[in-house]
Amino acid sequence: MEKNYLELLKERAKKSRVYKKHQFIGLMIAQILNDEKHKSLYIKLAKKHNSSHLLGIAKDVSERKNIENKGAYFMKVLIKTHPNILKN
Repeated sequence: MEKNYLELLKERAKKSRVYKKHQFIGLMIAQILNDEKHKSLYIKLAKKHNSSHLLGIAKDVSERKNIENKGAYFMKVLIKTHPNILKN
């Protein structure tokens, strides 16, 4: 019985649980930028700021071919266009 329960927990952990719009937007940004490691940062940004604007910047960055670290470039562009965005 205990083994089945552990297997059930492992299966549950694999499934995504997105309950709010900002969580979905943040995860989309992380996927667009291929930066799953910082998905919590993108969720936080999507919660506090204009999600369509953030998605626009992420899509623009992802289309650029010569950028190695798209997540870092996204943050650089974001801070340049909105200098106070991380101070909240």
